Amino acid sequence: MSAMAAKRMGFDIAILEKEAGSPAGQLTSMEITGSASDKKLLRKLAAYSDVITLENEFIDYRIIEYLESLGKKVFPSSETISLIQDKLIQKQTLRKHNIPLPKFTAAEHKSDFEKIVEFLGLPFVLKSRKMGYDGYGNALVKNKREFIAAFDKLTRRHSKLLAEEFVHFTKELAVMAARTKNETCVYPVVETIQKNHICHTVLAPAKLNKNIITKARKIAVDCVKAVKGYGLFGVEMFYTKDGRILVNEMAPRPHNSGHYTIEGCVTSQFENHVRAVLGLPLGSAEMVNPTAVMINLLGKTNQSGEVKNYKNALSDEDIHLHVYGKKSSRIGRKMGHITVTGSNAKVILKKAKSAEKKIV
Repeated sequence: MSAMAAKRMGFDIAILEKEAGSPAGQLTSMEITGSASDKKLLRKLAAYSDVITLENEFIDYRIIEYLESLGKKVFPSSETISLIQDKLIQKQTLRKHNIPLPKFTAAEHKSDFEKIVEFLGLPFVLKSRKMGYDGYGNALVKNKREFIAAFDKLTRRHSKLLAEEFVHFTKELAVMAARTKNETCVYPVVETIQKNHICHTVLAPAKLNKNIITKARKIAVDCVKAVKGYGLFGVEMFYTKDGRILVNEMAPRPHNSGHYTIEGCVTSQFENHVRAVLGLPLGSAEMVNPTAVMINLLGKTNQSGEVKNYKNALSDEDIHLHVYGKKSSRIGRKMGHITVTGSNAKVILKKAKSAEKKIV
């Protein structure tokens, strides 16, 4: 979707992806296939490119350092990624800038259980410090037996873990922010609703009082500045039962919680992503209608990624359907999304839910 926004603005796109025919690779003849750790391929990408940006934060920051050593501008920078991709370092960085966070601590050994409980209480959440997303790499711990089982499972994903207090929240919130050397653009605060730890529904804007909205927007910008970030960033937050906002984590890229902006805002998150990394003036983040709802289309089967009933899926004229072009589906995989905009939040949420059920 970032590539589509860039193409619409007249820019040529090169893609480096591990497999051929990726959704972004389908949009360009300059598709490079292979590992991002292959320096020969990195040099090829650099030769094609004036500016390089990322689709996710899991690429080792030292690879970005290599691209920068070739004289290429990369956003987010290797320094920013080094402060974000390890969640313990990310939280330590945010804490240094007085950003409100849940309590957290490193979880280095199975013998740390009692020490962690003394600090965080029970239950707590055990997390992979790297390579965690959509609930992969997280485990809720209620006792020592669960801690040992989760420790063994998560360290197979990544060797280093952290533990974080379990937050009793009333809403999960998210804010997208684009930043250049000259300006910052902040999108509306939205409420996100998870399904099996995956962002499933986004309600824009979140129904909160003005003071909380103002505070959430400021915290999002403070987070981006804390990691010396330029480009587009998503900041996920908890709104607690006692009225606090705590930052959960941040992503240095377009985010599911901002997909609604394609139809819902004057300038989509993807276009402002492109504008920001190119140092262009940012577009307006104002909503074009009072409300918007986005629902992720999660895979219902382990089959091909083909939509088999477009007529039913598009039977409501207000539905905006996005299908990503992934070759295969698996249960819970993000295969696309639908967006509805309007003036009545309850009505458009009902429309979106109805459309989701029809799509197979």
